[in-house]
Amino acid sequence: MANTIDSSLMLSNYQSQTRKTGSDILGKDDFLKILMTQLQNQDPMNPMQDKDFIAQMATFSSLEQMTNMNKTMEKLVAFQEQNQLMTYNNFLGKNVTWHKLTESSEPNQEPIIEEGTGKVVSIQYKNNTAVFILDDGTKLEPANISQLNE
Repeated sequence: MANTIDSSLMLSNYQSQTRKTGSDILGKDDFLKILMTQLQNQDPMNPMQDKDFIAQMATFSSLEQMTNMNKTMEKLVAFQEQNQLMTYNNFLGKNVTWHKLTESSEPNQEPIIEEGTGKVVSIQYKNNTAVFILDDGTKLEPANISQLNE
């Protein structure tokens, strides 16, 4: 009798199976499944009223429109961020005048206004905000620049 290896004992059969779970967000497909299950399992002696069905379909329609609007808004925000970065590239190599408020270390003291000029040598884009870096190492936000000098 020959020795054979039982395929059910192979390592690949014992490796952990990844468990698939649904997401926490209900989408339009989930809503349709719930509605179809509700229609299939309704009491034949007391079926769903027309107004209830219409209200659920209106809710479904609203959900679909909100989902579409959310996707469109995400695209718009991404486009706006790219457009903003391209616009800020015009500042590279230019001299700017800037103003910056610094909180005083003393309580109940007015903030200190720092002023200066410098040449923009770099622009970083972090956390959806542009940061201008001047030749002296000063980091500014776009709102801090008050004048573009030639």
